Amino acid sequence: MARIIGGLTTSHIPSIGNAIARKQFQDPYWKPFFDGFPPIRAWLDQHKPDVAVVIYNDHGLNFFLDKMPTFAIGAAPEYSHEDEGWGIPTLAPFKGDPALSWHIINSMVAEEFDICSCQEMTVDHGFTVPMELFWGDSGTPPVRTVPISINTVQHPIPTPARCYKFGLALGRAIASYPSDAKVVVLGTGGLSHQLDGKRAGFINKPFDLMCMEKIVSAPEELARISTHDLVLQAGAQGAEFILWLAMRGALQGHVRALHQNYHAPVSNTAGACMLLENAA
Repeated sequence: MARIIGGLTTSHIPSIGNAIARKQFQDPYWKPFFDGFPPIRAWLDQHKPDVAVVIYNDHGLNFFLDKMPTFAIGAAPEYSHEDEGWGIPTLAPFKGDPALSWHIINSMVAEEFDICSCQEMTVDHGFTVPMELFWGDSGTPPVRTVPISINTVQHPIPTPARCYKFGLALGRAIASYPSDAKVVVLGTGGLSHQLDGKRAGFINKPFDLMCMEKIVSAPEELARISTHDLVLQAGAQGAEFILWLAMRGALQGHVRALHQNYHAPVSNTAGACMLLENAA
């Protein structure tokens, strides 16, 4: 059966994509953020996963406010990255894994999650920036991908508890897939940030560090946070933390943090990454 070997988390703001394109890895502003990723890349080089299940939120490229599914799963042979208007260079298509995608979709529906299945799907910076951060910008990543978009844009958004339960069901779906594939699950976005309104520029470092601690040891506590309190503590866009919770739910074994990095601000955002090992 397929095996989830680890969970990865990272912020995904579009300015990171521009900094990657400009090779600003040693720039004083960006270096503390980019320095967090070599240990994760080394772990990926060592363990060589076959598939990356990428949990992210679409920012208007594939879905918009008039049609925003709560949970959408890609089931395409490949996923193209189109121009979003941020100046990020367009990347080559990412290879899909339709057989695994359909297995996940069928399993999630059987567990009473209503899924929007996408046989054609474009991906934006929420997907592409993490792929570049973890596998480099030198070419097509050596993994098949399954994109999972969760709504964090158009309220009502799914609660932290719902997303954690989604992750639990996702983990069961992957574990029941008849393949020896090694899988990593990515939870992207966040941490605390707000891009508009009276609290524009808001960052809550104590809350972020608490989340990074408890997502390893006590994710059920984080799942009990209400959507209102999550926005209050993390900012309007910091609600993306539900994507991290979905990732954490998928890890079914003994979980330990092998590496983490936190740096703020990164373009008005609390930038962070984590590597969680999922041992049997």
